[in-house]
Amino acid sequence: MNKNKFYITTPIYYVNDKPHIGHAYTTIVADVLVRYNRMLGKDVFFLTGTDEHGAKVAEASEKASKEPKEFCDEMSAKFKMTWDSLDISYNKFIRTTDKEHEKAVEKFFLILKEKGAIYEGKYSGLYCVACEKFITEKELVDGQCPDHKKEPEKISEKNYFFKLKDYLEKVKDLIEADKIKIEPEQIKKEVLGLFKQNLEDFSVSRESVKWGIKLPFDKSQVFYVWVEALQNYISAIGYENDQEKFDQYWPADLHLMAKDIIKFHAIYWSAMLLAADLPLPKTIFAHGFFTIDGQKMSKTIGNVIDPNDLVKKYGADATRYLILSQFPFGQDGDIKAEKFDEQYNTDLANGIGNLVSRILKLAQSIENSKAKIDEKIKEKTLNIWQEYEEAMNNFKIDKSLDSVKSLVDFGNKYIDEEKPWKLKKTDQDKFSSLMISFLEMIRQMAFMIQPFMPNISDRIVEQIGCSDDKKLPFKKIKGWKKIDIEKIKEGMILFPRI
Repeated sequence: MNKNKFYITTPIYYVNDKPHIGHAYTTIVADVLVRYNRMLGKDVFFLTGTDEHGAKVAEASEKASKEPKEFCDEMSAKFKMTWDSLDISYNKFIRTTDKEHEKAVEKFFLILKEKGAIYEGKYSGLYCVACEKFITEKELVDGQCPDHKKEPEKISEKNYFFKLKDYLEKVKDLIEADKIKIEPEQIKKEVLGLFKQNLEDFSVSRESVKWGIKLPFDKSQVFYVWVEALQNYISAIGYENDQEKFDQYWPADLHLMAKDIIKFHAIYWSAMLLAADLPLPKTIFAHGFFTIDGQKMSKTIGNVIDPNDLVKKYGADATRYLILSQFPFGQDGDIKAEKFDEQYNTDLANGIGNLVSRILKLAQSIENSKAKIDEKIKEKTLNIWQEYEEAMNNFKIDKSLDSVKSLVDFGNKYIDEEKPWKLKKTDQDKFSSLMISFLEMIRQMAFMIQPFMPNISDRIVEQIGCSDDKKLPFKKIKGWKKIDIEKIKEGMILFPRI
């Protein structure tokens, strides 16, 4: 087993509509964790992609007057372009229309059928096309789906079912024992509460839907879209195609998603993997929902934010920062889009940007390159690293950003207190000591922000002549060093004020 690997997945996103800030939020978080683990020296595999089958996608393609595959090609490309604009460093972008995925799904379910985990039956129930799932009478509000405000269709058809009940007790035990770790804790409690709801065997196929992967043992049926989508996590790393690669990365170290699909992952996916005798994912993390300026995101209200518009205005790095710094990761929260300009100026232009600019400008006057280190700056930086690492290792993304922000605030405040512009005239040794220490502080700060703002990080280390440090092991990155003042360039503006 590859102990030094980190395999992380996002949900695969429906192509019935273009990417929005909700898709971007999950994907940027994943990218931050990916870049951090790469910095630690781990063998990282980052998977994202698009979910392209099912009635919802077929309906959207029909409205667009396109064949489903043509429609999927166009919409999937929009997701790829958006992730490129946000500097998402994925290893694999999977599409459920990929042939390798289709083969893996067929293989997976042939195994389930051979093991007696699949049986034929008849299903009658209420089906919401927008949800791509059957819903119960109890879930309806005024006879409508509570999420989409539409009456569900009454459907009765032949289906194949998965024997969920045979695996429920085992899955529950594994979750309680943290063998399948569900985070945050509140989500784990919610998942365990689901076991009290009389969970039934679920349908794995549809007879009336035509846009999907056909069952290998019954061509009159296609796989139920969300059931088939779950196999992307194994098909993308070589299941039924590249056993060596599959063994290298499976099981997933982290399945990352919003909490609305936690049941499918924590319970249904775990049960199917048990039935197929495959290892289970190590951690499943479900973050909360968010509103935009206090309102639910809605086309009708007109507050759906296209991340590409944010990138055009603020740049990729600032967009990543603004989206992630709004509220504690994992919880429900509100994105205050109306305050983006103010936050950009406060945290980035006046914060990080101002600090780096001041230090690089003052550092041009250093005369004693062998001056001693300012211990206060060194101690603060090393303490911030401890806070930062602890937060990142526990998926507390917002806390990591807070620790960086506190280092920036310390730096700007300490400069104001020590007044190095006066010291350079009255005490060159103390001035040099201060500025050499500040240079090293911003070098280390640059690596702290690297997972969040990779381009800005690169620009900072380039300006202080330390680009080669990106090749260093993590321990050496954090090791205190003296900057070669001959290589320092006067800083360019990192964040132009808005």
